Amino acid sequence: MSDTKILTPLELKVMNILWNIEKGFVKDVLQHWDEEPVPAYNTVSTILRILTDKEFVGFQAFGRTHQYFPSLSREDYQGKFLDNALENVFKGSFSSLASAILDNDSVSSEELAMLKKMIESKK
Repeated sequence: MSDTKILTPLELKVMNILWNIEKGFVKDVLQHWDEEPVPAYNTVSTILRILTDKEFVGFQAFGRTHQYFPSLSREDYQGKFLDNALENVFKGSFSSLASAILDNDSVSSEELAMLKKMIESKK
């Protein structure tokens, strides 16, 4: 999927907040911001407009203010992101992707066991 739009880190942060709260105004996104420094109101407003243009977010207008909501689920984005990474980073090779995951020291033995069960259940 070469046309998949990839989110910037700041866009992804805003999307994660929207996915968690389901819908909200700019002030709601700011209230759920869990890192310092909290960005300016105008910064979050601009990011939400960009996400609207990219069709990741929809909105309902209430006068001059807007309530935003995700128009793409987290799971759909994860799938498209993974498809894009598989195609463009790993040249379509799932075994290369799996090898990179297994070589990552942050994968716990519990996660590996869960992955093994998932693979075996697909057989």
